[in-house]
Amino acid sequence: MKSLYVESSEPRLTEQQQEALLERYLDGLDPEMQRVLLIPPDHTRKHCGAGRLTEYLYWQFERRGVQVDIMPALGTHVPMTTEELQGMFGADIPLERFLVHDWRHDTEIIGVIPETFVEEVSEGIVRFPIEVRVNQRLLNGEYDQIISIGQVVPHEVVGMANHNKNIFVGCGGVDMINKSHFLGAAYDMERLLGRDHSPVRKVYDYAQEKFLQGVPLTFVLTANGLHVNKGTGMTDVLGLYIGDQREVFEWAVAMSQKHNITVLAKPLQKVVVFLDPEEFKSTWLGCKAVYRTRMAIADGGELIMIAPGLRQFGEDAQIDPLLRKYGYAGRTSILQWTEENEDLQHNLSAAAHLIHGSSDGRFSITVASNMDPVAMTKANFRTMALQEALAIYDVNSLQPGPQMVNGEEIYYIDNPATGLWVSADKWQS
Repeated sequence: MKSLYVESSEPRLTEQQQEALLERYLDGLDPEMQRVLLIPPDHTRKHCGAGRLTEYLYWQFERRGVQVDIMPALGTHVPMTTEELQGMFGADIPLERFLVHDWRHDTEIIGVIPETFVEEVSEGIVRFPIEVRVNQRLLNGEYDQIISIGQVVPHEVVGMANHNKNIFVGCGGVDMINKSHFLGAAYDMERLLGRDHSPVRKVYDYAQEKFLQGVPLTFVLTANGLHVNKGTGMTDVLGLYIGDQREVFEWAVAMSQKHNITVLAKPLQKVVVFLDPEEFKSTWLGCKAVYRTRMAIADGGELIMIAPGLRQFGEDAQIDPLLRKYGYAGRTSILQWTEENEDLQHNLSAAAHLIHGSSDGRFSITVASNMDPVAMTKANFRTMALQEALAIYDVNSLQPGPQMVNGEEIYYIDNPATGLWVSADKWQS
């Protein structure tokens, strides 16, 4: 199909502009198709507006007499509750139309990426084969069209999120999730953050080219503004890109890099990040505050994470105890412990996350939450009482960016999931 896109010339794309492009796409589809599978992100990406795009597509297909299933790309995340599904996709889509991806049990092998390729793209840092599995529903031929929906933003594992990551991780299996996460962490997250063509992306591209050729897959991608629009509760959509070719991802990457990467003249001494309680309920997700700011914070600086919704470490029952056991101890320690301990060797995504969520001793990380302070301290965080943090840092009145609070300069971030903050000495475009 011919790739389609629209980008904003005003502050944001209107809903009408987005819907007009979706209509162009729909008009080009086979009018005889019977079944469609939509693969949007889950509620941890609620602010990007993919829920509204999914809802719109659902009802447009329904109007055309097409049966639609929706399978959120959970990856390792906890399945969405009824409240979360209705809050993100609207209250009127029948609940039976939603499917749940189980990364440990629902997948089918489609190929193996050879260890020589992994060694080459990692510059010799790791060498292992990667078994490629995806949810069996993508492979059984029951769908005439599979539409992957999501936002392209800087990402700690792959460099720039979405596109085929939504398939190989969001709908993927254990080996790919574990090993691709570990590949990026071992390669060094700061070498790939905010960039296309990382070693991990090359692995996903290889898997798509070699093993997904018979799957009727189309991508609907957005590039969004950095901050949550207080009027809509969402980040503004700045670009919408539709197609089955890689170019739609590259267009979205360029737009996202332009709007989602903040290059600062000098490193920051104190950064305060608010984690929306509806989105961030685990340190697995909340550590985006670390990933996305670590290249901006000065040595000896401080990161304060205000996280009223935090209630656990991992999103997965097997990974949660590993995060508690080892803690965010830094890249060197985690790599060593992974060599020495089978529980980490069998859960490489957990090892990768512990590397990602650490400051490597460069700056302190203080978490203000309702989590057990003893458990948080054991995991190598400092703690602060949630009410104390909210009294000092009024998140309802703070504005994103630098400002003075009680005579002290801070840098405030209201939505770490969308951006990347980096000091100029650590960034070359």
